[in-house]
Amino acid sequence: MIVMKNVLVAVNFDEASNVALRYARSLAKNFGARLHVLHVMENLFLRPMANDPRAIEAGMTRRLLETLSDADRTELNAVPVIRKSDAPAEEIVKYANAEQIDLIVMGTHGRPGMAHLLMGS
Repeated sequence: MIVMKNVLVAVNFDEASNVALRYARSLAKNFGARLHVLHVMENLFLRPMANDPRAIEAGMTRRLLETLSDADRTELNAVPVIRKSDAPAEEIVKYANAEQIDLIVMGTHGRPGMAHLLMGS
C-alpha cells in the first residue's frame, strides 16, 4: 500500500505547471496528503536591475497565494512556499528532503519527437 503524507508541486506559473498543480491537487486529495506548492524564484541579490527586488518577491508571493484555492487551503492544508536560488532543481530537492515530501510533481514542456528522445521532456 502506498502512503503519501506530503505532495510537493513546483510551479513557475506557466501552463505546464498549472497542469501539474491540478494533478498534484488530485493526488493529495486521493491520498489524504498535505499539498506543498513551491515556487523557486531567481536569486536577485547583487544583480543590477531597475525594479526593487523586494517588490518582485512580493509580486511572486501574491501570485503564488492567488494560485491556491480555498479548497487547497482547507481540504489539503496547502503550504505556499517561495524560495530564492540560482539552482531551482537543487532547491526543490532540498525543500523535499527538509519537509519529508513523498512525491514531487512537476510540469513538462513536452518536447516533441526526436527532441524528446534525445533530451527528455
